[in-house]
Amino acid sequence: MKLRKLGVGILALASMAMTTSASTLAASSACDRACLEGFVDRFLDAMIAHDPSRAPLAKNVKFTENGQHLDLGDGMWRTLSAKGEFRLIVADEPSGHVAFLGSILEDGIPAMLALHLKVAKQKIAAAEMLVQRNEKAAQGFDKIGYRWTEAAPANERMSHDDLVRVANMYFSGLENNDGKGVYPFTDDCNRIENGVFTTNTAPAEGQTRPDPKTSDRYSANWGCREQFESGLIHFVTRIRDRRFVAVDVERGIAFAFGFFDHAAGATRTFQTPSGRTVTAGPRQPWTWHIAEAFQIRGGKIHQIQAIMERVPYGMLSGWSTREQGMSSEARDVTKH
Repeated sequence: MKLRKLGVGILALASMAMTTSASTLAASSACDRACLEGFVDRFLDAMIAHDPSRAPLAKNVKFTENGQHLDLGDGMWRTLSAKGEFRLIVADEPSGHVAFLGSILEDGIPAMLALHLKVAKQKIAAAEMLVQRNEKAAQGFDKIGYRWTEAAPANERMSHDDLVRVANMYFSGLENNDGKGVYPFTDDCNRIENGVFTTNTAPAEGQTRPDPKTSDRYSANWGCREQFESGLIHFVTRIRDRRFVAVDVERGIAFAFGFFDHAAGATRTFQTPSGRTVTAGPRQPWTWHIAEAFQIRGGKIHQIQAIMERVPYGMLSGWSTREQGMSSEARDVTKH
């Protein structure tokens, strides 16, 4: 009997030791905000050194640049020369995903970079980049400098899923925009695209602010809601492969990649909410590859920062099946 009790005791102690060891291992492999931000810098520093071996990469890491599968060390691994002044990092601590939007120098020339890393077991398991090679865009982000490092007020903090839901309403309201949707913008919402404000700008000298009810073109002089309610962005025919890659609940930010398609042709002619017939938008089939970050406050979109690069019409991201890549459905990749 004593031997049996002793055996049970030894087994219990072994079980406790194994549980403690597993808990310790889990804690040691967890990656908080500082840890995730550190992985971004380690990855960028390795690129600046043109040496993938300096980054903590998993054995089978997957890497794309502007939608193309490349070998590590190729593409911008050869040309990145320094980090710029602007940096916005969205850390999704529970999932190990982190997104970065920042200015860089490529062979000494200013450019913008959107970067998404998946960190697992203290290694980078996946790396996705969108490079927007426009000097003025990088200089604009450096000058404006919206870094969004403050926490959302406790009474305005939303769940992960609700942040994705509200941010996706932006894409759904813009796709085939008709001015009749639900547009969750704060009254002071601002949008920055490629380093310039595209909302609430002052009219050019000698010009007056266009009237959304009579204008044939949407205007950067208008606010976010005015632009959407005008119905004048109808020529964006599809917003697809909407992949939410990092969501920061504490700071109220959702970060997504996607594609804006403009089918051109007959889709350029449409009816405004007031019944006017308007023709607008690109004259050729056109796709923007985008990286977009949404700051959400009190259930509404407060600020938007995005970069976009023209790519071949209908291009895929390299991270989705064709069916997923051509779909307007939102996907939260942090849950996979």
